[in-house]
Amino acid sequence: MHGTDPGSLRTTSPEQVRVPFALMRGGTSKAVFVRGTALPRVRTERDITILALFGSPDRRQIDGLGGADLLTSKLAIIDPPSRPDADLDYTFAQVSITEPVVDYDINCGNISAAVGAYAVDEQLVEVTEPFTEVRIHNTNTGRILRAEVPVVGGRAAVEGNYEVHGVPGTGAPIALDFGQTAGGITGSLLPTGNVTDVLDTPLGSVTVTILDLANLTVFVDAQAVGMTGTEGPSQCTAEHLSSVATVKAAAARLLGMPTNGLTPVPAIVSGPADYRSFASGDDVAGSEVDLVARVVGGRPAALHKAYPGTLAACTGVAARIPGTVVHRVMRGDRQDNTDVRIGHTSGVMPVRARISQSADGWVVDEAIYHRTARRLAEGTAFLRRSVLLRQGDS
Repeated sequence: MHGTDPGSLRTTSPEQVRVPFALMRGGTSKAVFVRGTALPRVRTERDITILALFGSPDRRQIDGLGGADLLTSKLAIIDPPSRPDADLDYTFAQVSITEPVVDYDINCGNISAAVGAYAVDEQLVEVTEPFTEVRIHNTNTGRILRAEVPVVGGRAAVEGNYEVHGVPGTGAPIALDFGQTAGGITGSLLPTGNVTDVLDTPLGSVTVTILDLANLTVFVDAQAVGMTGTEGPSQCTAEHLSSVATVKAAAARLLGMPTNGLTPVPAIVSGPADYRSFASGDDVAGSEVDLVARVVGGRPAALHKAYPGTLAACTGVAARIPGTVVHRVMRGDRQDNTDVRIGHTSGVMPVRARISQSADGWVVDEAIYHRTARRLAEGTAFLRRSVLLRQGDS
């Protein structure tokens, strides 16, 4: 691999290089954590190294650390803070399983919880008990999010009674507030200035809401893309995925963005309904949720098996703004001071969202949800030098 920083990858043999890592679970996702100094500085060389680290492209990712699933082929790069109001810089990367592509245009809210736990365990912040606040600068969006991490014995707490649907057992809850992340991609909470927009698509005219908080998201009613909204992964057909993709592409064109990126992330919403959890197989009653939501994303695009934390924050805020697609399908008897209960593929996710109005429009006061996280492993990954050279020359 030509031009690689010789100090970033330590040689372990003539045939392999090594990269220190930690494996963390955050919410319903897993990610490999690496320090920025362990990767090449040049973007193309860095991506080649990341692909080799994960064993991509390969559906099984058998020759790397990837988990062969959209929710487990994720990377968190941790660097010293580049701004004074942050404790660290965190760059999220979604590593494609089947394509030689690393995407940086989104953040992951589940992995953001693991970043808080990682910062405590690595002593990247001044640790206090029983809680430590971690100010995380997410470089993907250029925004600060705050994690309140429970601490026991100077380390991020693991045991607790908080349940995350889609994760076995219970754990210690980490509170994440995305209230200060509005406009991270486009500069505005409502990028078009409208609570709804009508897109011209091959499906016909489709009404959507585009909201930029935590992640840039396009919300569409399930019926508009031929779905009920309660589908699980096995019920989401190629036709459904194609319909969602046309809406996503039309929204990207409206925003003047490339249509081949991961954003705006398409979220499919519908009113409260009964369905079966993909993770547990248990029935979820419509009375337990305020709305039902599904997310399509990744490369190749697929229906998420859970619900991204960033989109949960965005959905909660959208539910509070009158007239949005989300507000229209939400249960009407819920008060603004109660959590928004999102029925997702694997269960229910509550979000506390508060908004207010100013002369300039809607202001997000808080967008808080809870996740559990813990360190699963740490050590050294071994990358074949031949793979780095071969991919670098391709």
